Amino acid sequence: MGIIAIIGGTGVYDPSMLESIEEKQLMTPYGEITYTQGSYHGKPVIFMARHGSKHSIPPHLINYRANIWGLKKLGVTMIISTTAVGSLNPEFKPGHFVLTDQFLDFTKSRVNTFYDGGKKGVVHLDVTDPYCPELRGHIEAAAKELGLNVHNGGTYVCTEGPRFETPAEIKMFHMLGGDTVGMTNVPEVTLAGEAEIAYATISMVTNFAAGISETALTHHEVTEVMKQLSDSFKALILKTIDRLDPNADCSCHHRLAEYGGFTL
Repeated sequence: MGIIAIIGGTGVYDPSMLESIEEKQLMTPYGEITYTQGSYHGKPVIFMARHGSKHSIPPHLINYRANIWGLKKLGVTMIISTTAVGSLNPEFKPGHFVLTDQFLDFTKSRVNTFYDGGKKGVVHLDVTDPYCPELRGHIEAAAKELGLNVHNGGTYVCTEGPRFETPAEIKMFHMLGGDTVGMTNVPEVTLAGEAEIAYATISMVTNFAAGISETALTHHEVTEVMKQLSDSFKALILKTIDRLDPNADCSCHHRLAEYGGFTL
């Protein structure tokens, strides 16, 4: 049976929206992961706090490979991830939801593949559609049912962190076509692609980026906005789960077909 996973980003740490929850651990070839097993309306769901339950892991030190490998091992077929982002696009205002469809990668030190040569060989993942269009469509439909401000499509600029960006960097990102900026979507999205898991991100706009915002950015500001909108976020996730069939086939599940598929 297929399983839906929720990867909670900044401000999304509480798995209590699920039923029959139980915290568990799993050892992977890349280290141990902690996750919460639960369900919603009879569907098995796994919740994972990307930064840890107390936001103790900075973005550049998250064990992305362990997280995605572990979810694949557990039988996850779909991942809904959440992120808090700054906006570079005047149409994407604080409080809006963005369903990212492209990314620009400005990370520097992260391991971004399961395939390092040797026995596993080398894989060149196609990222024409890094975020599952079908899964994004379900999220968009759920958001519209709830009356939320949602944008289906947008380019996420992923920076290394943990510092925020300079106004000069934001200006450059905007010139390159960036719509939002955050610190965690890469390599998570590409690892999910290699693992042949359908993946989509719900980005919550918490602020306008440096040089666009009239005030200096603080992490407190980000978490406060997330708290204010947490009920909407949870409602969107749960309504989306209701729409999903974790056993349904998807082209995302065959992304490494030419290499014989992903193997654990």
